[in-house]
Amino acid sequence: MSTDLRELVTTSSRILGAAGQDDLIWGHASARDPEGRGVWIKSAEWSLVEVTPDRVQLVDPDGTVAAGEGTRHSEFPIHTEIMAARPDVGGIVHTHPPYAVALAAAGQPLLPVSHAANFFVPPAVPRFTDTADLVLTRELGKSLALTLGGARAAFLVNHGIVAVGATLQEATVAAVLLERACRQQMLTATAGGWPTWSPPDESLAKREHIYNGRALAAVWDHLVRQLPA
Repeated sequence: MSTDLRELVTTSSRILGAAGQDDLIWGHASARDPEGRGVWIKSAEWSLVEVTPDRVQLVDPDGTVAAGEGTRHSEFPIHTEIMAARPDVGGIVHTHPPYAVALAAAGQPLLPVSHAANFFVPPAVPRFTDTADLVLTRELGKSLALTLGGARAAFLVNHGIVAVGATLQEATVAAVLLERACRQQMLTATAGGWPTWSPPDESLAKREHIYNGRALAAVWDHLVRQLPA
């Protein structure tokens, strides 16, 4: 099982890197350990596209590396505390995608101007503003989990995003969709005029039509196929 999870974290990381969410050596994806020992997450000091199975660690809620080699990521509380607060979550992504960071820093809410945004809105994507520094403590991790609530993603304003899913596959797709949605909104804003977007009932209908479980699995498969051999 641990081998499978190491492979999954590796694939998720490589997908995020290929999607433009690499930020030098920062950013990480995690999968819940099925035995309740913590999270499987890449070790620090590697970029997302450099992740390999032997660079994935098991980190417990106290930050102890229970399996794997290398330096532990200091922001592990993002993952362990959200997992603790959300039993429905099996995978988490934390990255610093440029359009999402820019939109949140500008103080703009995500609007359903595109298909991608309907995956998240309504309700509004939560905004975590306790700090724009790293989430280094369990207390900050708990606060972030509280801000996230039951949502699929949150903006860490002036910092990055978190995206979650029942599986790491779903969380990865959510992170990719969120950045695409933010990019489309910023592109729309540059066109001038009077932007339009879906009302809540249409957004919810589009979410059901476009982002059902089978479609999300197919998107994951598509993203895997795009990775270099």
